[in-house]
Amino acid sequence: MYNFISKSEADTLAFAKQLASKLDKKDIVVLTGELGSGKTKFTEGFLGFFGLEKEISSPTFTIVNEYNAENGLNIYHFDVYRLSDTEEFYAIGGEEYFENGICIIEWGEIILDALPKDYIHITFEKNTDNENERLLKIETVGDKYNNLFPLS
Repeated sequence: MYNFISKSEADTLAFAKQLASKLDKKDIVVLTGELGSGKTKFTEGFLGFFGLEKEISSPTFTIVNEYNAENGLNIYHFDVYRLSDTEEFYAIGGEEYFENGICIIEWGEIILDALPKDYIHITFEKNTDNENERLLKIETVGDKYNNLFPLS
C-alpha cells in the first residue's frame, strides 16, 4: 500500500496526471470514496494528461463516458454507482472495455468480482480537520503494478 496526501485540488490533478503518464491500454484504475472526496477531480487530472480535461463530464447517468486521446488511446470513465451488482455490469458489456483502453472506474467496489486480476485501487478519504486535504490510499492488485509506486 502506498499513501499520497493531497493538500489541494492542484495536488490531486498533478498526481493523476503523473499516474496517467505511466499507464496504457488495458490498465484499470478503481476509485473508491464518499461523495465529494476527489474521485472526479482525479479523473479530470488523469484526462488532462491526454489533453482531454475540458471534455470531462460525470457518467453517473450514462454509466460510461468514452474519450479518445490524440495518440489514439481510448479512455473509459465509468461511474457504476447506479448499478446494483456485477451482473448489471456484465449486461452492459462493461468487461469488453478492459481490453480496449484505460478504464477509470468510480465506485468500483460494486463490481470487484468483474475486474481482471491486475488493477490499481485508490481510496479517497477526506480530512475532517482540513477540507482541502485528501488521503489517497493506493493499493495494487495483482503483480503488474508492484513497482509503480511511489511515482517518479
